[in-house]
Amino acid sequence: MNSVVRVLIGDDHRIVREGLKQVLGDPANGVPEITVVAEATQGNEVLELVAALQGPTGTPGLDLVLLDIAMPGMDGLEVLQALRKAWPALPVLMLSTYPERQYAVRCIQMGAAGYLHKSADPDDMVAAVRKVAAGGRYLTEATAQALAGALERTGVVRTAQQGTPAGVDALSYREHQVFRLLTAGQSVSEIGAQLKLAPNTVSTYRARILEKTGARNDVELALLARGAPAE
Repeated sequence: MNSVVRVLIGDDHRIVREGLKQVLGDPANGVPEITVVAEATQGNEVLELVAALQGPTGTPGLDLVLLDIAMPGMDGLEVLQALRKAWPALPVLMLSTYPERQYAVRCIQMGAAGYLHKSADPDDMVAAVRKVAAGGRYLTEATAQALAGALERTGVVRTAQQGTPAGVDALSYREHQVFRLLTAGQSVSEIGAQLKLAPNTVSTYRARILEKTGARNDVELALLARGAPAE
């Protein structure tokens, strides 16, 4: 790892970016070796900045991408997928308000080097950036438990008729996108506009999600996403 950890932050909220820069790059916090070299507010912009900073010479301009899941345009999971394909050696640390129980597993499975909740302690955030930039993985206790649970469900608990994983783990990539947007309170038409899908197609995905998760409506989906039991 280089002496200075060069970070790109992808998050559409300015207050979050400013807070992260203060935590990661303030010498008063004892972390002057971490510097934020670029910021992006949209998914496409993350990819454009990475391409510009990494350059064609083979000399990396970044050590880490700190990436929010809920990005405008391309969401964070789409960006993560594109980053892993184009720059497989560039570590990506996902940052989100979503609970580890549902989203950390998906991120790690897609190649993220770690997952942090936005409410994480500043010291944990710094430790995560250092470890991931050095080539390691950063797993909180909650993330480790979520991964263990996912392994148990996909390896042991399967639907009797289909022989496939049950629950949220059974969702396809596109279904998981729709699931996330539904649980964020977006309507079918809003989701269709964001994902460039016809409303009928989104409704079909919603029906599949309800079937696979066992939820009866969007309220129960929201409870599932938060890790709360549905009544």
